[in-house]
Amino acid sequence: MKSNKLIVKAKSKNYPIYIGNNILNLTGKLIKKNLPNVKKISIISDKKLPNALLKKLIISLKGYNLKIHKLPINEKTKTFSVANKIIVELLKDNFNRSDCIISFGGGITSDLSSFISSIFKRGVKFVNIPTTLLAQCDASIGGKTGINTMHGKNLVGTFYQPDFILTDMFVLKSLPSKQIICGYGEVLKHSLIADKKFFLWLTKNAKKIINNRDNNALKEAVIKSCKIKSQIVNKDEKEKNFRMVLNFGHTFAHGFEGAKNFSKKLNHGEAVLLGMFLANQLAYDKKILSVRDFTLIKKHYLDLNLPAKISKYFKKREINKIIDFMKRDKKNFDEKINLILLKKIGKTIRPNSFKITSNELRRFIIKNYK
Repeated sequence: MKSNKLIVKAKSKNYPIYIGNNILNLTGKLIKKNLPNVKKISIISDKKLPNALLKKLIISLKGYNLKIHKLPINEKTKTFSVANKIIVELLKDNFNRSDCIISFGGGITSDLSSFISSIFKRGVKFVNIPTTLLAQCDASIGGKTGINTMHGKNLVGTFYQPDFILTDMFVLKSLPSKQIICGYGEVLKHSLIADKKFFLWLTKNAKKIINNRDNNALKEAVIKSCKIKSQIVNKDEKEKNFRMVLNFGHTFAHGFEGAKNFSKKLNHGEAVLLGMFLANQLAYDKKILSVRDFTLIKKHYLDLNLPAKISKYFKKREINKIIDFMKRDKKNFDEKINLILLKKIGKTIRPNSFKITSNELRRFIIKNYK
C-alpha cells in the first residue's frame, strides 16, 4: 500500500511520518525496520476505538510481546495518577529502554503516552498512531508531551520526539462529526499562521472535508498541515520563540477548557476555533489585522457554522474564570497575558510582541460577548 513519507528534522532527532490509506497493518514491519531491537510493546489505546482497528494493529505486531492498556479518554485521563498506574505495570512487566510504547488514539492519548515514554527509565522507544484528524494534523507531531493538573492544562510535561508516526486516513471513517470539526480547527490554524494559499484552498474544499469526509481532500489537508508544523518544529523544537506561533488561538482555548473544567461540553478543537475567532477580533480591534482579511476569515466561519460566539458556551459570570486560566498559561512571563495574533492571513506577529492586562482583556471579552 502506497504511503507518503515526510521527515521531521528536529534538533534532537529526525523521524518519519508515514501517511496513507489502510496502512495500519504495516505497523509491525515499520517497527522492525526502524526499531530492530524492540521485543516488548505496550499499546496505550482509546477504549472507544472500534475493536476491529485494535485487532488489525495487534495482528500486525505478531511476534512481539504485547501489553494492552485501554483507557477512557478525556482531559481528566491526563493525570499523574493514570501515568503512574501504567508505569507501575511497565515495571512489573520488566520493560527496557529498548522496548516500545505505542500511542493509539487522539491528542489526549498521544500527550499521555509520550509523557510516560519520556520519563520511564529516562526514555523508551515511542511510536505514535494518531486516530483523530486533530492528532493526525497537529498533536502527534513535534514532541510535546503533557498532563493536566488542577491549575491548568499541560502545565507539566516534556519534549520527547517519537521514533515514527503512522497516519492511516482510513481510521477517520470511525470518527463522529464533532471530532472532524475539532480537527479542522487545527487544519485552519496552520493555514492562517503560515500559508494563505492553503487557506484559499480550504475555502473551496472545507465542506468536502467536514461534510463529505472526502478522502483526497482529507489527505491533502493532513499532508499540508504536517508540512507546516514540521517546518516550524524544525526551526524551534523547544518552543523558545518561533514555535509559539502554533499557539495561535490556544491561550484563549485553554482558558475556555479550564473554565468548563475540561468537560465534554466544549472539546479542544471547538475551543481552538472559538479562541482563534476571538484572537482575530482582538487583532482587528487593535488595527493589527486588516478589515479585508478579518472579513474573509469571518465569512469562512459563517459558511461552515464554526464556533464563533462565546455566549453560546459561557455565561458572563464565567469570564473571570476564563481569564484566571489564561493568566496561568505557561507562555506568560509576567502579569500580562501573552497572545499570538494574526498580522495577515498566512503570517502572525512576532512571538512575545503582544501582551494584554487582565482588565483590558476582560473589557474586550465583555464588549464582544454575543
